Amino acid sequence: MRSLSISSTGMLAQQTNVDVISNNIANMNTTAFKRQRAEFQDLLYQQVSRPGASTSADGTRVPSGIQIGAGVRTGGVYRISEQGAMTQTSNPYDLAIDGEGYFQITMPSGETAYTRAGSFQVSDQGELVTTDGYRIEPAITIPQGAVDVVISKTGEVQVKMADQTELQTVGQLELATFVNEAGLEAMGSNLFLETAASGQPNVAIPGEPGFGVLNQGFLEASNVNPVSEITALITAQRAYEMNSRVVKTSDEMLATSAQLR
Repeated sequence: MRSLSISSTGMLAQQTNVDVISNNIANMNTTAFKRQRAEFQDLLYQQVSRPGASTSADGTRVPSGIQIGAGVRTGGVYRISEQGAMTQTSNPYDLAIDGEGYFQITMPSGETAYTRAGSFQVSDQGELVTTDGYRIEPAITIPQGAVDVVISKTGEVQVKMADQTELQTVGQLELATFVNEAGLEAMGSNLFLETAASGQPNVAIPGEPGFGVLNQGFLEASNVNPVSEITALITAQRAYEMNSRVVKTSDEMLATSAQLR
């Protein structure tokens, strides 16, 4: 009975949907987290009667035919790169990107990762690093004895030394953008890797055309909307229940046919 396998694909699809929604809800307070959305596709159809098939020598044709679907499958999980809200922290090493762009991070392997989570700290060497200790690229070193750090909207990093009146420039931050942000590979810890689907990064200083600006003392919040996620969760739960009801109905139909004498 086709309905058993069809409804099972529906249950599996809604299970994936709930997995995606639960991950969104779990990351409601994750800095710069971008919510995801599951997308589904119908499976191949059995052509019992193909549309347009000839039915007589007079040229009459089947107008619609008989096509019976085989169910549904997960076509992809799409990341929505909508801007999150700005949360003020007053920490001089917290940076939020207002607009397009990603910070570049140097991984221990030497490859470059990308992130919008600007919750940076200073290492024992004075370098600006992520919470995991990975250096930001280009490298920024805060001199020992600096009493204040000022990061402009265009990414210029300046420090004030105790024995100086003028600010001293110690580096310039850069941002990277991608043609297809959804094609980036998520690797956890708020980090992404370039893929063939994302395209190569376009690097420039903040404030350039097509690039966002930096807000010092702010962090970008997650763009997860709890009301929308709970609504989507309820919808997914009802869809799962309806598919399970189809399985139960199909089983009852099989039981009825098995009792025929």
